Amino acid sequence: MRSLFRVQDGLLLLLALIGALAIITLMLHVVADVALRNAVNSPIPATYEIVTHYYMIALAFIPLAWVERGGGMVQVEVIEPLLGPRALEWSDRMVALVSTVIYGALAWVTWQTALKNYDTGVFVLAQNTRVPTWPAYFLVPLGFGLAALVTAIRMIVPKQESAK
Repeated sequence: MRSLFRVQDGLLLLLALIGALAIITLMLHVVADVALRNAVNSPIPATYEIVTHYYMIALAFIPLAWVERGGGMVQVEVIEPLLGPRALEWSDRMVALVSTVIYGALAWVTWQTALKNYDTGVFVLAQNTRVPTWPAYFLVPLGFGLAALVTAIRMIVPKQESAK
C-alpha cells in the first residue's frame, strides 16, 4: 500500500510543479505583454489566446487530483455526525466510488474530444497567425484521469487508513 501512496504522491508533486510552472509562465507572459505594449507599442502576439487556451485550462484542470487528495471536493457531511465508524467508512467509499466513476467518464469523454481535435488540428486565429490549441485539450482528460485515480485509491483505502 505504501508504494501506491508513493506513486500517487509523486504524481501529485508533478502536478503541483506543472501548476506552479503554469502560474509563473502566465505571470511572466502577461507582464511582458503589458510592458511591451506600453513601452514600445508592440504587444506579444496571441497573448489572450495563449492565456485562455493553455494557462487557464492548466490551472483549472491539473489541480483536481491534488484537491481530491486533500479531501477538498466531494464530501457528504449532512448525516456524517450521526454515523458510526463503520458506516462512515462505507459512506466515504461510496462517495469515492461515485466520484471515480464520474471522473473516469469525464476523462474518457474529454480524451475522445482531445483526440478529435488533434486529428483535425484545431487552432485559433490571432492577428492572422494560427495558434494551435489542440494540445491544451489533452490537459483536461489528464486532470480528470488523475482525479479518478486518486478517488479510486481512496475507495480502496479510506481516509482513516491512508492517514496512518
